Amino acid sequence: MRVVAKFGGTSLGTGQRINRAADSIAAAVEAGHQIAVVASAMGSTTDELLDDIEFDVSDEDRAEIVSMGERTSVRMLKAALAARDVEALFLEPGSDQWPIITNDVGEVAVEATKGRATALADQLDGVVPVITGFLAQNEGGDITTLGRGGSDTTAVMLGNYMNADEVVIVTDVEGVMTGDPRVVEGARNVGRISVDELRNLSFRGAEVVAPSALSYKHEHLDVRVVHYQHGDLLTGGTQIEGEFQNLIDMQEQKLACLTVAGRSIRNSPGILAELSDALRNAEINIDAVASGMDSITFYVDSKLADEAEPVLHEQVVSGNTLSSVTVEDDIAVIRVTGGELPNRPGVIQSVLTPIADAGINLHDVITSATSVALFVAWDDREETLEIVQREV
Repeated sequence: MRVVAKFGGTSLGTGQRINRAADSIAAAVEAGHQIAVVASAMGSTTDELLDDIEFDVSDEDRAEIVSMGERTSVRMLKAALAARDVEALFLEPGSDQWPIITNDVGEVAVEATKGRATALADQLDGVVPVITGFLAQNEGGDITTLGRGGSDTTAVMLGNYMNADEVVIVTDVEGVMTGDPRVVEGARNVGRISVDELRNLSFRGAEVVAPSALSYKHEHLDVRVVHYQHGDLLTGGTQIEGEFQNLIDMQEQKLACLTVAGRSIRNSPGILAELSDALRNAEINIDAVASGMDSITFYVDSKLADEAEPVLHEQVVSGNTLSSVTVEDDIAVIRVTGGELPNRPGVIQSVLTPIADAGINLHDVITSATSVALFVAWDDREETLEIVQREV
């Protein structure tokens, strides 16, 4: 099996942890696997180097300075492998076999990087390359960087381009957890999670795998996250499944929009749960929810609107929090889902402006980390879809 293993800064933070990393690599090699290693800077070296730059510096000099953490890590890890009779070489920008090339605007030069990664993969039978994470090299030979989470990006990108079977992210968490173990009791490891689920969690604060890295994952490339204390590169942790699908979808069924108003909504804990439970008890599925300061809007199948309205009305008249419920029929929804949406500043505005220019009124726009849902009048759905397809 061909594996790209990425060791995060915490997993290389001390000599003992470097020894543990080297032991796990040596065991995988002894078992007959082809291993390529990506190493982050030891501990918090990169942050410390950045904090020490208290003077004006060019982008080129900054990249040279911050590269020192990763350069040290690969030398330490290569030496630890040599002590275990594992033939290894460290690769950093400037090395003859350095794989990751960027173009003149700092983006990965895909064809050049693929070619170099393929050539490196052809040498894995007898040698373990130990590659600096986070760093790249432009076509002029200058050091560049891949941005925050760049070591994860290095690993998954190389796993993709080197035709690896699996990428293993070795870090300081037990994989993906059901909740933050520092906050909630009983948090446990999630054995499997989809790439879309993890991307949403990552953009909302879960520091497991950098979101930029996951865009390089394809269906047949396994990605797994394990704790550095686990000691085995080939088992355990959380398996990340699937790949991102860029999708523009127009729902075929008409929706109805039911809006419940009340000036006390903002100061009424549990009101959303109460309204949702009432619809659930009536076996009415909620397609989407939007909330404001003084209102909550539920989108349901238009065929269920006549059932949903009296259910919500009962909630209005049974207390003093809510004042009224109203229904609007014949609503369409167009959803845009894509792994690259969060990396495109202004992407929502690029869609909303031409929709407004076309004189189309938006009933709602609901966004998540990796998707956008646009609600418009049913008669405007086809024109809206055309605009979205053109702009996204």
